[in-house]
Amino acid sequence: MRAIRIRCRAWARAAVATLLAAAFGASIAQEFPSRPIHLVVPSSAGNVADLVARTIAAPMAKALGQPVVVENIAGAGGITGTDKVVRSPKDGYTIALASSNHAINPSIYKSIPFDSLKDIAPISVVGTTPLVLVANPSLPVKDLRELIALAKARPGRINYGSAGNGTVLHLAGVLLVSEASIDLTHVPYKGFAPMLTDLLGGQIELAFAGVSTVAGHVRAGKLTALGVSTPQRSAILPDVPTLAQSGLPNYSFDAWLALIGPAGLPRPVLERLYGATRAALATPEVQEVFTAQGLVAVGSTPESATQFFRAELDKHARLVKKSGATLE
Repeated sequence: MRAIRIRCRAWARAAVATLLAAAFGASIAQEFPSRPIHLVVPSSAGNVADLVARTIAAPMAKALGQPVVVENIAGAGGITGTDKVVRSPKDGYTIALASSNHAINPSIYKSIPFDSLKDIAPISVVGTTPLVLVANPSLPVKDLRELIALAKARPGRINYGSAGNGTVLHLAGVLLVSEASIDLTHVPYKGFAPMLTDLLGGQIELAFAGVSTVAGHVRAGKLTALGVSTPQRSAILPDVPTLAQSGLPNYSFDAWLALIGPAGLPRPVLERLYGATRAALATPEVQEVFTAQGLVAVGSTPESATQFFRAELDKHARLVKKSGATLE
């Protein structure tokens, strides 16, 4: 009998806790947000992530009824800014616009101060952007098939540049080498700008780049576009086939941006932020900026975003291992 009474008390306490949690959640839903929300961009100002954050901030603020203040916190490939967010109170007032770097960092850095999946609450994948494989016109190839044939005839003698070891542009090249079974030499730069300068000047022969950043050079004939990295063609370069269409059916790679908060966000807060994200992505102003940047709006649910993060972490871990790259 005593054991039964103990179990009954435990069930009663659990029932009360459930009711209190439900009441607390309803209270949060009604009150949130009651003050400005800080949207951290874990990189410097002036890049695509910063542009997207500032573009969605205004319509999100309208949907939420409170200002959304963008704050740039650069450092360590996004780790510094993200660390601030994962350590912030679990109330939804500090969130971040994470990039593909978030999925790369656990594999490329020897250690980071948080778990890239367990310590975050994915809110929504905001958008993805295809990359395009481009070549200096001095390289005698016009498409992917010609590149593969030339690379096999000249193993290790064709180079491709990137914005640095372990960056999206580097790992896109690692996947190309793996899928095409070719040998290319990787040349890492300290940033995209010097890499593009050398690509245009012919010091390097190949590179992956965001479609919007090199489309003008492709149209001017300064670069040759060999293929787009995503399964669908880019609206910015509609005449350029995908790498999958060009002989690598399993090739699929893109860069992305996603809203995250600290793990443990109350469900009503998570839903409110997700709803505001979807509302922002539906506005003509945001759609116009996304189109100009070659971004594809996504607006995935928190559940889908969690699955996406898990898959991206696994994919990039495999690619980083193939590359052998590490950072301190």
